[in-house]
Amino acid sequence: MDNAKRELPIKDQFILPDGMIYLDGNSLGPLPKAVEATLQTCVRDQWGQHLIKGWNLDDWMGQPMRVGNLVGRLIGAPEGSVVMGDTLSVKVYQALASALKMRPDRKVILSDSGNFPSDLYMAQGLIAQLAQGHELKIVAPEAVSAAITEDVAAVMITQVDYRTGRIHDMNAITAAAHAAGAVMIWDLAHSAGAIPVDIAASGAEFAVGCTYKYLNGGPGAPAFIYARPDIVADLSTALSGWLGHDAPFAFEASYRPAADIERMRVGTPPVLQLAALEAAMTVWGEVDMHDLRAASIALSELFIAEVEARCPALELASPRDSAQRGSQVSFRFAHGYAAIQALIAQDVIGDFRAPDIMRFGFTPLYLDSDDVRRAVDILQNVLDARLWDNPAFQAVSRVT
Repeated sequence: MDNAKRELPIKDQFILPDGMIYLDGNSLGPLPKAVEATLQTCVRDQWGQHLIKGWNLDDWMGQPMRVGNLVGRLIGAPEGSVVMGDTLSVKVYQALASALKMRPDRKVILSDSGNFPSDLYMAQGLIAQLAQGHELKIVAPEAVSAAITEDVAAVMITQVDYRTGRIHDMNAITAAAHAAGAVMIWDLAHSAGAIPVDIAASGAEFAVGCTYKYLNGGPGAPAFIYARPDIVADLSTALSGWLGHDAPFAFEASYRPAADIERMRVGTPPVLQLAALEAAMTVWGEVDMHDLRAASIALSELFIAEVEARCPALELASPRDSAQRGSQVSFRFAHGYAAIQALIAQDVIGDFRAPDIMRFGFTPLYLDSDDVRRAVDILQNVLDARLWDNPAFQAVSRVT
């Protein structure tokens, strides 16, 4: 990832259908061209020819740390502090369980109403399993810092709100958590690869995130977990999986966690998914995150201006101040689901989040201002012609 930087966008690095305007990289990133050849090699030459020898010959066992270091560079994490594996929900569970062990005399997990539901579900499930009197306290996003009291064991926040794109102040909230003696957990699902992040500078104990959105790792791509290096050796791991053992091939009867971040590994690494993600990460060698952020803001600002000028039925749901907004823009519309389906039918891809959010992601790796203007042309037609009123667009699919 030390190549010369290139001017954005770098559309030639991605595979996108002709004519499609893809505004959903905040949900699933497109296919980087480097991935296809890498997967062919991994399947044909490594799995096909090496078979089980691939664990050593092709260093499949080292993938979670090797790829973790690539992700770590994008979130400001030091070498050896990020490991890949499992799903984001599993990593949330691990971080939260470890955090509660670090504060055994405290019983409150604090989160906010903008957090992704799965994070809240994992907290609820952990509380029920522990049955030790813990509670999940949920407050409004703007009330988080004031709600961090001395009974809070862990503060668990998604930095960028999945519905509106609202950004939390990572350093300020982490400082408030530490001032009250609480452990800080950041979910970077909508941050990694979208905005500059410096998790080490924040001082937070944990960060987790997925890699199938802005990192373009593909559907089902594995999640990551960061633990601050000075606390790793003392972490109690709730999921004591075989590959988190200090010497898994010693086959000891009792669990003995690895001394480093590898203790947060659980099961067998998804080799094909990690190979795809490792190849996808090569595009970041050509990109400066601050350049990407500036381009993202420019595209988002253009989109907001064009929509508000031409689509008055839509109400901005995202913060107007670009400094308070991630790499997405959301609008409210009573018929938002059907309107999104009408857009998708014309190859403008956004998505919908209940109850009324039309959500659009702006990834400057493969989007430019012409894409934005063409997308608004089609959106205006959907609204002016009431295409959302077509019953075909009102039939709700399983995935929205």
